[in-house]
Amino acid sequence: MPLWFVGLAVFVSFVAGATASIVGFGIGSLLTPLIAAHFSTDLAIAAVAVPHLAGGLLRGWRLRQYINWTVLLYFGVLSAAGGLIGAFAFAHLVPAALTRTLGALLVLTATAGISGWSQRWKPRGALVWILGALSGFFGGVVGNQGGLRAAALSAFGLTPTAFVATSTVIGVLIDVARTPIYLYRAGPDLVGFWGLVALATAGVLAGTLAGERMLFGLSPTRFRVVISFAIGLLGLWFLFGPA
Repeated sequence: MPLWFVGLAVFVSFVAGATASIVGFGIGSLLTPLIAAHFSTDLAIAAVAVPHLAGGLLRGWRLRQYINWTVLLYFGVLSAAGGLIGAFAFAHLVPAALTRTLGALLVLTATAGISGWSQRWKPRGALVWILGALSGFFGGVVGNQGGLRAAALSAFGLTPTAFVATSTVIGVLIDVARTPIYLYRAGPDLVGFWGLVALATAGVLAGTLAGERMLFGLSPTRFRVVISFAIGLLGLWFLFGPA
């Protein structure tokens, strides 16, 4: 493994951890494509699951007082179930097609957020459960759950810290459900890359602590714009990036 790639992976891990502390997602979105460009996609998804879980645990613990437990209960449980189903299904489906679909959904969500339409709509009833299950399912299949989860949570009107805290804990629930499956399937292939996984985990943890300072400086209005742009950029990447 080239030294330059290891250094790039550590740098991107730091940026990913900081981004996740600000908008509630970003570790899988940034790290998975990078590692998949050098290794297989399946191996990348399994490798990134470890720093993703570690960053979520640290961020969730530090922001635990801001968690919205009502949203977590109604949205998070189905997300974890969807993540488990998606992790079992990801080897049998067509991730590329699902990724394009997810990209289109995220671009539409970002447009609604920037235009202010999402401020006038809040999911209710069964739709909350459906959105939760879909965010987890996409996470299990394509290794990226944060974008759709953020898109759904943006309609709940949470404060920036409550948004990130609640999104983080939901992500941890999904990770706990799916990571053992990834490691079981890719475990033998990951043996030679544990050094890279450990360095990426350290980078994510350092970035998580650095990004936390910026989160507390964001107003709700500015946060809505930031989260909408982040969702939109991720959606465009899924739509037009490499399959």
